[in-house]
Amino acid sequence: MLQEGDKVLLIDRRGKRYLLTVEKKEFHTDLGIINLEELLEKDYGETITSHKGEEFRILRPSIIDYIEKMKRGPQIVHPKDAGIIVAYAGISPGDTVVEAGVGSGALTIFLANIVGPTGRVISYEIREDFAKIAERNIRWVGFDDRVTIKLKDIYEGIDEENVDHIVLDLPQPENVLPHAVKALKPGGYFVAYTPCMNQVHRFYIALQEYREHFYRPRTVEVLVREQEVKKDCMRPKTRMLAHTGYITFLRKL
Repeated sequence: MLQEGDKVLLIDRRGKRYLLTVEKKEFHTDLGIINLEELLEKDYGETITSHKGEEFRILRPSIIDYIEKMKRGPQIVHPKDAGIIVAYAGISPGDTVVEAGVGSGALTIFLANIVGPTGRVISYEIREDFAKIAERNIRWVGFDDRVTIKLKDIYEGIDEENVDHIVLDLPQPENVLPHAVKALKPGGYFVAYTPCMNQVHRFYIALQEYREHFYRPRTVEVLVREQEVKKDCMRPKTRMLAHTGYITFLRKL
């Protein structure tokens, strides 16, 4: 059964989603008022009814639901890019990840979900306003027990040692290379997310000085095109989620 403070995703008959907290209050929609206290008698997979008789399906929110519904500040790293960062770097439960360029906290939340309660995400951010937005979002999801945000410039150094991975969303990731040499475990990944091609080129030029410390640099771009499926045909949708950024991976020797 659901408990007070749990998060739920309510879906109406139109497919519209509402990410809410189980608490003693009412939630107003155009399909009627929902008494959220009634959720205490429910469980995931069941339904709750508004005062107009409209049913809403109760689901457990996914990490993507949280990221799509969270409060935004700066531009986020899109889930399609966060997913390949986790997959290619092999980020796993229990890992310690140093991150920089927190922004609204979307990638931070994605990483915290992967490392789990036994792992740690240490996030560096130089802007206090961004750090506050991220802290609020991380607390809302319930991951504040596994994330530490530092109001510090990672270009000046990394406090941690023997970390599993370093993930950066910064304009000049090459400035972190000398610190990563000292902070990363052998076999750990250095990941740089950059939106512009000239940033990638500049990074590779700077990397020449550190070639003895890193193995197999590669840069990828992720494009997503959904398919439109009808009864008698299937075709790619006209619009697609194309370029958002380039992702560069290095492995520490």
